[in-house]
Amino acid sequence: MELDTMKNLIKKYMPGHSRFLVRVETAERYYRNKTDILLKPPKEKNQEENPLRNADNRIPFNFHGLLVNQKASYMFTAPPLFDLGTKQANKELTAFLGDKYAKTCKDLCADASNASLGWLHLWKDKTSGQYKYAVVPPGEIVPVWSKNLEKELKGVLRCYHDISDEGEELDVYEYWNDKECQAYAVRAGDTVYDGLTPYYSFTVIDTAGNSNLVNKFEHDIGEVPFFPFFNNNIDTGDLDNIKPLIDVYCKVFSGFVNDLEDIQEVIFVLTNYGGADLGQFLRELKDYKAIQIENEGGEDKSGVSTLTIELPVEARKELLATTRKCIFEQGQGIDPDPQNFGNSSGVALGFLYSLLELKAGLMETEFKLGFGRFIRCVCRVMSIPIKDDTIIQTWTRTSVKNDLEEAQIASQSKGVIADEDIVRKHPWVEDFERSWKAFKEQEEQGEKEISDMFPPKGSDEPGEDDE
Repeated sequence: MELDTMKNLIKKYMPGHSRFLVRVETAERYYRNKTDILLKPPKEKNQEENPLRNADNRIPFNFHGLLVNQKASYMFTAPPLFDLGTKQANKELTAFLGDKYAKTCKDLCADASNASLGWLHLWKDKTSGQYKYAVVPPGEIVPVWSKNLEKELKGVLRCYHDISDEGEELDVYEYWNDKECQAYAVRAGDTVYDGLTPYYSFTVIDTAGNSNLVNKFEHDIGEVPFFPFFNNNIDTGDLDNIKPLIDVYCKVFSGFVNDLEDIQEVIFVLTNYGGADLGQFLRELKDYKAIQIENEGGEDKSGVSTLTIELPVEARKELLATTRKCIFEQGQGIDPDPQNFGNSSGVALGFLYSLLELKAGLMETEFKLGFGRFIRCVCRVMSIPIKDDTIIQTWTRTSVKNDLEEAQIASQSKGVIADEDIVRKHPWVEDFERSWKAFKEQEEQGEKEISDMFPPKGSDEPGEDDE
């Protein structure tokens, strides 16, 4: 790619990406419990305008973080499993995914929930020669899609900040396609058209064994080595539906706390006070529990009164409760209030998870496509065979269950369905293969003990033929 072509590409896609970055920054800020209420300018204390309003508490509530983590734990505490058709192929794939696979899934879920999509990157490590993968922050990726209905990924423009060896801050632009990667950089603060130059950051070893720094290298992935994982079918994040509700909850709750703090201070209104100054008034009130007032009699309203704040407690309680309910309904999650659970049956617990399951189902549909493309690419570059070109994905949900009820159902199913199915569905079984093997050994041991206690009739006595 020529330098001018790269400049035109950046000019075409970066304005839209800037708007995307604003949305991502807001969602990630709410995910870390930094809501808008914390960003408002400090309250100006104007005692003459309103002497009762001094408190300025800003209390954020991390509903968005709770809902995102709830979905991630529900879907990926037990990450999806992949069956390639043979045990050896499954073993090789499991070894490649490694211990970080479960965390990678949760990170992808959080990125997709905040930014509407997450990204996985696959590359070959130049030191070990092994293929590796990692999650890339969504804010660094600018995808270039095809114009056809299949919306194929033609390339990826990766943008990130870096510091040169001389300590100079740079904005780096990498463009990846199905064959190569090219890197360019511009000094932070300069325009792309004036300062964009090749960025020599890749180390390439030639045939003589010498290492050289280049700004372009060819990869052997065979396709664009970035894999998108969308949050849902309409390309939106989870914050979009609940941000106004979270802002209302934070504002009302913080205002309620401010009112409670303000009413702790009693403001005295003195009419025709006969003392010299307010210090004398406070001393007289403390020492004598009385003060001196100049009263002319008649309709004179001289005296002491206090200013207080009347709090609409019930109205605020109702508004907070309604807003909280709306947050979990619009966010399609489960309110962790203990009164929603109790000693609920399996049917009631399933109803509590209905909205979360709808949201998880939309993500699962999109993630299956992303994992399918990623696993096929991994198998191709690592020469792992896929039987009949079919990858079976097994997804498991992690939720609160009534173990007693499920165990009773399993016990009552004895003799009705196969023992193998009972063991597989028992709530205490985590490793079915191990549990089923132990169950068969236990049954065989029991049958042997019964056979030893009650030997077949005539087995130890000579038969008629022996007499």
